[in-house]
Amino acid sequence: MEFLLLIGGAVIIWYVIKTMATSSKQQVQENNRLSPDNEIQVTMTTSQRVVANSTRDDDDDLATFSISYGYEEEKSTNKTPGKWVKSGESITIKGLSFTGGNIYFGGKLSSLDGYGTEASLVDDSLKIENKPSAFEDESLGYWPKFISLTPEGRGAFLCWLSSDRSDPDKPLGYVFIYFYGIERRIIFDSIKQSVDDSEFKALFEEVLRLKGIYGSSRSFSNYSIRLLEIMCLLRPHVVSYPDFEKTNQRDSLLFKYQLATAVNEEKPISAELALRWIRFYPDNNLKKPARRCGYEFSQMFKRLYSKKYGNGIVVKPNKTRLKIEYFPASPSLRGITLPQQDIPDPSNLKGPVNKLIAIADECTAELDAYSRYLAKPDASRTDIEAVLLLPDELSDLGTTPGLGEFKKWADDAILTKKGLVDVDEFWTYTESPLPFKINKKEADLIQNLAQKAGYGIAPDTRYHHAKTSADGKLVLFPEGHGKYFEPSKAYSEMGMVLRLGAMVATIDSHVDQAETNLLTQLIDHDTNLSPTEKQSLHAYLVWRLNTPSNITGLKARLETLGKTEKAAVSRILVGVAMADGKINPVEIKQLEKLYTLLGLDKALVTGDIHGMSSSKAGLRPSSSLSETTFSAPTSFQLDESILAIHESETKDVQSMLGSIFVEDEPTSESDESTKGSTNTEEETGIDKQHYALFESLIRKDKWTREEVEALCRDLGLMVSGALETINDWSFDKVDAAVLEEDGEAIYVDQEIVEEIEG
Repeated sequence: MEFLLLIGGAVIIWYVIKTMATSSKQQVQENNRLSPDNEIQVTMTTSQRVVANSTRDDDDDLATFSISYGYEEEKSTNKTPGKWVKSGESITIKGLSFTGGNIYFGGKLSSLDGYGTEASLVDDSLKIENKPSAFEDESLGYWPKFISLTPEGRGAFLCWLSSDRSDPDKPLGYVFIYFYGIERRIIFDSIKQSVDDSEFKALFEEVLRLKGIYGSSRSFSNYSIRLLEIMCLLRPHVVSYPDFEKTNQRDSLLFKYQLATAVNEEKPISAELALRWIRFYPDNNLKKPARRCGYEFSQMFKRLYSKKYGNGIVVKPNKTRLKIEYFPASPSLRGITLPQQDIPDPSNLKGPVNKLIAIADECTAELDAYSRYLAKPDASRTDIEAVLLLPDELSDLGTTPGLGEFKKWADDAILTKKGLVDVDEFWTYTESPLPFKINKKEADLIQNLAQKAGYGIAPDTRYHHAKTSADGKLVLFPEGHGKYFEPSKAYSEMGMVLRLGAMVATIDSHVDQAETNLLTQLIDHDTNLSPTEKQSLHAYLVWRLNTPSNITGLKARLETLGKTEKAAVSRILVGVAMADGKINPVEIKQLEKLYTLLGLDKALVTGDIHGMSSSKAGLRPSSSLSETTFSAPTSFQLDESILAIHESETKDVQSMLGSIFVEDEPTSESDESTKGSTNTEEETGIDKQHYALFESLIRKDKWTREEVEALCRDLGLMVSGALETINDWSFDKVDAAVLEEDGEAIYVDQEIVEEIEG
């Protein structure tokens, strides 16, 4: 019996000790949350010898940091239970009337996490001192509570609460205290069905309003979006948040639910949902063009996705189940898990996301040039240059008033002037100053503007192997070459024949209509040319006939021709010269120069003229050869025999011409001094001196003009020309400039350098 009593006493003593220990532990936890004296000591290795708050000699290698939980809650004598004050209800605090509502008011309302008082509870029994809403002190910590604020802080909060609550410059801590109350009303009260739909919707709109005002704070934006999403999930029949796809939150509750629902019902993933998926997928970071050009990226992604997958991909339900968890902003609330039906959570599946990543990468590659332009200072999406850089997939986004005016002007030029326009007039539509020289960047801008507006341009450096000058001409033609235009061999050969023919036709600074007709019919009668190629060549011919010819550098190239090819070329030259029914002394003199370039005896010119005129009966001398003028009894006619000459004799040389007449720019004959840089140029695409300058410049990001001038002097280069040459080379390699001048400073784009160097 005594033994049983002993055992019973031991059990009672053990129970009492456990109860006291539990109570002590809870008190410690309470003190830990509320006491300003409680601090967490964090230590880390450091090389500092002097350590704050150190009282031990062996702390020399440690640094101490203090993390405080904030002010202790003030004891309240108010025993009135806290109640929710709806918007529009009037209450009076310290003589001030409040009608905005949306607050908990009273003296007793416990935190739902079990510790202390509800953070948002407004207790008018506490000490309150009037202060403007701009006032803040150290009591307004990271997780502020009304009860823990100083009297001055409470006064400032009430001042803000009595306003329209819309000043974005007021301390954000006061906004959070207000937000905590709304959050509790939604997360706790509404789930108990004590909030009707009309109030629920009003609170939703209030959170939206607050986000619009204070959303520049990333913290507030994230918390407000999550509350909006949870409200949509709690009562989808009452509220919706269509703009949530514009957010950049990785863990969107609404997205995960909508994706899970679509997969569970085995419905196709829509383009909109696919876009959200690629944005929210945790293991994928969108590249810079997608972030900088968010709207354009979204539009292009959805269009390419729909083009490839129609209504969308269908994802097979996976085993992982969906779990919707909400983690509140308020320190008085605990996280909750929403009750959900048993549906899959496919948000982290790699297979379908890899398909989306491929489309996203295609979009960012297409938007890269556009993105780089927008990164420039003062660049705008409405700039013509920006519009021209938009991918064709987004051509409808690039409609600007300037483009409409350009179309009217271009149509009139095509109708009244065969498309022939001055470069300076064309350039006004680029909305930028006319450059001194048309380099690759400027030529690309001209071509892109014409193409974006639905026209072709001659010369087009991609197909005509020539470029205009700032004081030169251009020729516009409707529809253009098209996105997938690939010039045929016949196109290239005919282009070279036209160039040669135009050189002869413009010898006397006057182009006769018969000469134009001859060259025009050469195009029309070539059955190997497509309609687009013929249209392009007609425009090219107009440009050639209205642009001064240049034969510099042709001698070395013509010397590669054999005797047969030279004879055929000479007959083409004579044929064009005779097309107008006469040959004057100036034309003969020019033909003699061309014969000399061909390596032929210039004395053959007269004989070839006689031979062609007599064999075709199209021309006959009107007097002795000494007069050196030939005329026809009637106008010269291009008959089938002339075309036969073209087809038989030029067929053998057209391929050779294609390799001879490639560039329109003057090219001086090389001498022995230039041979030393040949290998460097072949390897890099730029001459030795300019490549050496490039190598020097990439050593740092910014140079003064004086520094660059010194580098150029050492290499025998002029600054402006050297920078332009390097940028042209850069455009050829990576379609972007590597150097940028800004006043007296010259910047090096290291990202472009990396692309150039591969």
